[in-house]
This record gives sequence, structure tokens and C-alpha cells, in this order.
Amino acid sequence: MAVTRRLTEAEWRAVEAEAALRPRAPRPPEGTGERLDGQPEGARERGDGRWQEVLRETRVARTGVRILSGLLFGLAFTAGFRDLDGFDRGPYVVTVVLAASSTAALIAPVSLHRCPSGLRLKEEAASAAGRLVVCGTVLLALTVACVLLLILNVVLGGAPTAGVAVGAVTLWFALGRYATPYRLRPGAPARNQDGGRR
Repeated sequence: MAVTRRLTEAEWRAVEAEAALRPRAPRPPEGTGERLDGQPEGARERGDGRWQEVLRETRVARTGVRILSGLLFGLAFTAGFRDLDGFDRGPYVVTVVLAASSTAALIAPVSLHRCPSGLRLKEEAASAAGRLVVCGTVLLALTVACVLLLILNVVLGGAPTAGVAVGAVTLWFALGRYATPYRLRPGAPARNQDGGRR
């Protein structure tokens, strides 16, 4: 039986110094489409990379939409919910349906990843998953806008200010999630280093 012991502080420093001196394996720049051996990236590597991107994009959104959905689902069972009038109940129902739809769209890429397994359709499945993520984030933005409308309508007593605030937040979502990334795409109008168009 082997006896294990804890390393001393000096031994840990020596191990870390030795690890720092070891050469690290070079990594190709992201998005170049090349592997370490200089060969072009294959369809399999490209599909794997796209899947990893989709999973990273959905991880944060899924957590947020689950929390939001849980709060919305539980709201109907509170004592104060019975006091809401018809105007507040209508947007609440729409908000719950949007939250459930957003949850479904953001969780769908996980099952989509498993369905074509072994069929060499990863590139196509990653494209479909990307479209589901866009759909899910649009539904999430609409859900947040409806939640904001519900909250501001109760707090402000149905003031027109609630509609203006909801419109501003919806515009902010559209700019941040869709307009800015669209302008950064490779086919977008090019800009020079001063920030002006060429």
C-alpha cells in the first residue's frame, strides 16, 4: 500500500516552477479553420466547434429563463394574484406562455444534439440549434418585456410610462442582441480604423 503525504510549500513552488517552464502545445488562432498540423479544418472539427459555441450561448440563457419561468409559474398561486384585474391577467398568461416557449426553444438543442448522433449530420444539426437559440432569445426578450409591463403596470397603476419603459427595454434588447452582432458579421459594411465607413 502506498503512503501519501502532503507536499510542503517549497515542494509546491518547485512543481509549479517546473510546470511553468514546460513548453505548452501551440493552439491555432480561433476562427482560422486550420488545425495544429496546418491542414484545413475538417467538417467534423467544424461541426464540433459550432456545437461548442451553441452550448456556450445557451448555458447562461437557459439558467435565466428557468429562474424567470419558475417565478412566473409560482406567481399564480400567491394570495395577491386573486386581486389582479382582467388587464393584468391577460399579459400574465401571455408572459407565462412566452416563458414556456422560450424554455422549450433553449433546451431543444440538447435533444437535437443526441438525435442525429452517428449520422454525420453535426454541421446541419448545429445550424438548426443555432436557429433555435435565436428563436429562444427572441422569446426571452418578449418574456422580459411582458414581465416588465406587468410589474410597472402594478407599481405605476397603469400609467403610460410603463409602455414607454417597456418599449425602451425592448429596443435595448434588439440593439444588443441582434443589431450589434449583425453589424459585426463579415458581410457588414466595412469600417476604417477611424470608425468611419470605407
